[in-house]
Amino acid sequence: MTDRVPETMSGQLLIASPALGDFFHRAVVLVVDHNDEGAFGLVLNRPSESTVSEAVPGVFDDAAGDELLHIGGPVQPSAVTAIAEHDDPGDATKLVVGAVGMVDLDAIPTLGRVRVFAGYAGWGPGQLDAELEAEGWILDDARIDDPFADGDLWADALERKGGEFALLSRMPADPALN
Repeated sequence: MTDRVPETMSGQLLIASPALGDFFHRAVVLVVDHNDEGAFGLVLNRPSESTVSEAVPGVFDDAAGDELLHIGGPVQPSAVTAIAEHDDPGDATKLVVGAVGMVDLDAIPTLGRVRVFAGYAGWGPGQLDAELEAEGWILDDARIDDPFADGDLWADALERKGGEFALLSRMPADPALN
C-alpha cells in the first residue's frame, strides 16, 4: 500500500492507516509544511465541542466565530492557527492548496471559508518520512475542499483513491463491531 514518498509533502493529505492508534486513529492531516527540519500539519477531522468565538473571543466576529474549533493535533494544544480560502492568495502566510492557506491572526484579511484549529501535528527531521516508510500513513493530494470538509473525511479520502483504498474506506471505526 505504500506510495512513493515525495521530496516534500506540503499540500498533501496524510490519511492514517488502520495501524495507527491513539490520537491519530482515522485522522486526516493536511501537511502545511515539510522540509529537512521536519513537518507541520493540521488534523482536519477532529472538531471540538467549543465554537471558535468561545475558544478565541474577538478574533473572528463573523460566521467563522460560530463554527466549531477543530483540534489540529496533539502539539501545543493552546496554540491557535487558522486556514482559509483567501480572496487574495497573496494575503496567505503560506499557501497550501490553491487559494487555501494559513491566516495571519494579527491582520485578518478578507477571507472565504475559514477553519480554526487548536494545536497542530508536528514531526522532527526525518520522523514523518520514517512513519510513511513504516506504512503508518497513506498519501493523497489535498483538494481545495478538504480543509473545510465535514462528515467522515477519512473514509471519503480513501474512497476517492480507489482500488484497495476504497475497500479500506468501508472499514468500521471499531473493527470489533464488524
